[in-house]
Amino acid sequence: MTLRLLASRLAALAVTLLAASIVIYGALYLAPGDPATLLAGGHATPAVLAAIARQEHLNQPFFVRYWDWLTGVLHGNLGESFLYREQVTSLIAGRVLNTVFLVAYASVVIIVGGVALGLVAALRRRAGVAITVGTSIGMAMPSFVAAIILITIFAVNLKWLPVFGAGTGFTGRLSHLTLPAIALALSWLAFTAQLTRAAVREELGREHVQTAHSRGIRERRVVWRHVVRNAMIPISTVSGLTVAGLIAGDVVIEQAFSINGLGSFLVQSVLDKDFASVQAVALILVAAFVIVNGIVDFWSLLLDPRLRARTV
Repeated sequence: MTLRLLASRLAALAVTLLAASIVIYGALYLAPGDPATLLAGGHATPAVLAAIARQEHLNQPFFVRYWDWLTGVLHGNLGESFLYREQVTSLIAGRVLNTVFLVAYASVVIIVGGVALGLVAALRRRAGVAITVGTSIGMAMPSFVAAIILITIFAVNLKWLPVFGAGTGFTGRLSHLTLPAIALALSWLAFTAQLTRAAVREELGREHVQTAHSRGIRERRVVWRHVVRNAMIPISTVSGLTVAGLIAGDVVIEQAFSINGLGSFLVQSVLDKDFASVQAVALILVAAFVIVNGIVDFWSLLLDPRLRARTV
C-alpha cells in the first residue's frame, strides 16, 4: 500500500513539475522584449536580428523551443546566459550553496524555536501569555522589516554579527547568515509556535489524557507519550510547509543582506532581461517548492493512518 501511495505521489509530482515548466517558459516567451535585440546590444539592423534569431533558434514555434529547452534541462543543460554568454549551470553553481545554507538554517530556527515556544506556551500559562503576544507580533511583521530591526540592533549598535555577504567556510557562513536566517524565519517561527500551542492544548483536553492523569501517571510521561506524540502530526505537516514557504521569502532576504544566492541572482537576471537565467532559477525554485510539498504530503500520510484510509 505504501508503494502505491509513493508511486501516485511521484506521478503527481512529475505532472506538477511539467505544468510548472510550461508556465515558466510560456510566461517568459510572452514577456515584452526581444532576446535577439538584447543579444545584438540594442542596436542592429533587421538582417542582423534575423540572423541572430536563426542562430539561437528564436524563430522556431513555441513548443519546438520549449521541447528543446526541456530536453536540455533533463540532461543537465539549463541553457546559456544571454548577458554573460556562459552556461547558466556554471553561473548558479556557486550561488546554490548560499541559498541552501540560508534556507536550512532558517528551517532549523523555525522547527526548534517554534515547537519549543509552542510547548512552553501550552504547558506554562503565565509564560504562554507573553509568548502568544510576542508570536502574534512576529506573525504580522514582514521579513524586510525584521531584517532592518535585526541589522540596527545586532549589527549597527551592538556590532555582534556581520551584515553583508554569506561568508566562507562553515563558521563564516554561520555567523554571516545568522541575522538573515532569523529575519527569514521570524514570521514562520511565530506561526509554528501558535500552531504548536493550539495542537498541544487540544490534545491536553482529550479523554485518554484525562484518564492517564486520573491513573496517577507522571505528568512528564503523559505529556510526552500522549500529548506531544499526537500533536506532532499537524505540527510536522505545517513545519514542512513553512520550509517550502522559505524558498519564496528567500529572495527578499538575500537582497536585504546582499547575499550572493539564487534569489538575488534571479532579481538581477530579471532586471537584465537575461531570459535563460530567469527560466533556470525560477524552475529550480519552483521544483524545490513542489518537491518539499510532496515530501510533506507523503510524510503526513505515513504519520496519520486516517489520511491513508481516505486516499486509498
